[in-house]
Amino acid sequence: MNRTILFVLLLISSIGFAQQQTAEKLARPKLVVGIMVDQMRWDYLYRYYDRYQPNGLKRLLKDGFSCENTLIDYIPTVTGIGHSAVYTGSVPAIHGITANDFYIKATGQYINCVGDSTVQTVGSPSKAGKASPRNLLATTITDELKLATNFRAKVIGIALKDRGAILPAGHLADAAYWFDDASGNMITSDYYMNELPKWVREFNARKLPEKYLKQDWNTLYDLSSYTQSLPDDNPYEAKFSGQKTPTFPVRTSEMIEKDFNVLRETPFGNTYTFDMAKAAVENEKLGQGALTDFLTLSFSATDGVGHQFGINAVEVEDTYLRLDKDMASFLGFLDNKIGKGNYTVFLTADHGAGHNSRLLMDRKVPAGIWREVELMNEMNALLEKKYHAAKLVVRFRASQIYFNHPLILKNNLDLDSIKNDCIRFLKPVPGVAFVVDMERAGEATLPEEIKTRIINGYNPYRSGVIQVILQPGWQGLTLGTGHSAWNPYDAHIPAVFMGWGIKQGRTVRETHITDIAPTIASLLRVQMPNGSIGKAIPEALK
Repeated sequence: MNRTILFVLLLISSIGFAQQQTAEKLARPKLVVGIMVDQMRWDYLYRYYDRYQPNGLKRLLKDGFSCENTLIDYIPTVTGIGHSAVYTGSVPAIHGITANDFYIKATGQYINCVGDSTVQTVGSPSKAGKASPRNLLATTITDELKLATNFRAKVIGIALKDRGAILPAGHLADAAYWFDDASGNMITSDYYMNELPKWVREFNARKLPEKYLKQDWNTLYDLSSYTQSLPDDNPYEAKFSGQKTPTFPVRTSEMIEKDFNVLRETPFGNTYTFDMAKAAVENEKLGQGALTDFLTLSFSATDGVGHQFGINAVEVEDTYLRLDKDMASFLGFLDNKIGKGNYTVFLTADHGAGHNSRLLMDRKVPAGIWREVELMNEMNALLEKKYHAAKLVVRFRASQIYFNHPLILKNNLDLDSIKNDCIRFLKPVPGVAFVVDMERAGEATLPEEIKTRIINGYNPYRSGVIQVILQPGWQGLTLGTGHSAWNPYDAHIPAVFMGWGIKQGRTVRETHITDIAPTIASLLRVQMPNGSIGKAIPEALK
């Protein structure tokens, strides 16, 4: 063969191979589905494992990659921050979401983490839609996908909670939808659109919240089979208004006279969220085009049930069994609509929850009841006597103290002196492990791990001024449960990836909530969010 012809053939072959390699390198899944389960402790993956469906959470663990030691690397551990951290790969010090609602020091105003007075509700006459992502100071992985595709990829966020829908979907989302208690509809704001799409109006017209709540809530299986939970009638659970005891059946049909708020405190809220997710995939044709789309889902009802009943309740076990059943149905739906292996799913949580403190004390486990309101009143009385100014402490929440900065400036008071007085007052209080001036956290004498989390959680414009670290097991609730602490019960969360581009397996090395966004960025071959401090998890990726 002529050497010139042979050279040309080899050149063509090498170019074709290079193009094939390039095409393979640029391949992406058709759809990414981010699933956040509000208040899901890591051990819920295994606590009810024997009762899960084969194709629900078990499928994620069997076919996917589980990071078994994923920790939240900041405090406080609450919903708004958690959703922001997962999707920005960052912490409050950078992304600016320091609480579910925070206090602006310069103005003395309180702001919902997604509150936005400049926008209007779309889909309801209520004010529940006055929300947007404008308070989030960093981009999200969903934003980066939009930027990488010249804004052509579709991004939609869905949750019962406004913050659960808005923060994951990011600044550039095509839509975010959340639940309006007053109307029982999914709504949005004019940040995204001026009217609801036809398919959302049709979805609302189905009146699913009313349909579900009229069924009442009883256990999915025989009550005697819930052996992972305390007896149904126990002294550690809060009861629904109008019910004599916190026991099954829950007469939800009798709780919808004024609004549909109770949907948030029953597993029906999760089923309804899955219904909306399926409708979005169908009608927006997510994952059915040439580009990768992104659907963010947050299941808020697990948080409502957990807060009310605590983590040892039959109600919580039943909620997770129902969530698992719905998960199996949803994954099957994606298999049929998008194609098995064509989509990527990840499941994680915004925070966990602790055992009820009274329950622990009754079982002789060290614990206690924390009393923030009483302590705030006592501090204010002490400060008023010394500085002749009333209510210098305006808030004590999630173990953070907020001061009335405009009043302190107006009266020309010494902020450092006020802080030191509060710190001296709090140090000997039962249940207190450490009291930290957040501006000087780096100099504090406390474990390095806790110190780092305080620093990561501190934003000088939106955070409190003093952080109290409680002894393990201490909470401010006598019924149900709460969260916000650094301890593993609040900060150890699931992180499971499955589908396109994901290996099967698990790791027990320490990973962080901030590593999820960089991992998805690596999977999609797009830039990490602009405030990300996390690192991709290479073991999870093919």
